[in-house]
Amino acid sequence: MSNTVSASDPILGSDFIKELVKQMRALDTYGVTDRQSPDALLKPFIISREERKKIPVIDDPKPETIARLGAFYNAVAMMIEMECGLMARPFLNVNHEGFGNVLVIVGKLVVVDRVLRDVHRFGFDSLSQLKDESDKLLNIALGRIGSHSDVAGMA
Repeated sequence: MSNTVSASDPILGSDFIKELVKQMRALDTYGVTDRQSPDALLKPFIISREERKKIPVIDDPKPETIARLGAFYNAVAMMIEMECGLMARPFLNVNHEGFGNVLVIVGKLVVVDRVLRDVHRFGFDSLSQLKDESDKLLNIALGRIGSHSDVAGMA
């Protein structure tokens, strides 16, 4: 299975995928991707297990991979904002070896805390797996906001 995204995939109509496409377009300051379809913009996110295994274990993450990682977590933060009405701020820290962490903070509350490894291999087996991961992060974040709304509401 290669990294393909079908233009007819119903997942392309989901709010998260639409937001991720917006985030990918925002990375392009020269308008090169303006004419690209959503499925073409999302294609780099889909990397099969076989393709991932071909990427060396020790490698520096490419700037475009870091940008895709940032776009993914920016889209997650935007979905959190849409759901709870509070500003969500993503913080991404990745070293030159591809290790780091990502935090999404709402008010004074950390709603997403992820350790990142092998960032140079960042990708998903399918578009549905990408969507499932975003849904999982969104549910965790909204649960934490619900449990600690007093801290999440602090500016």
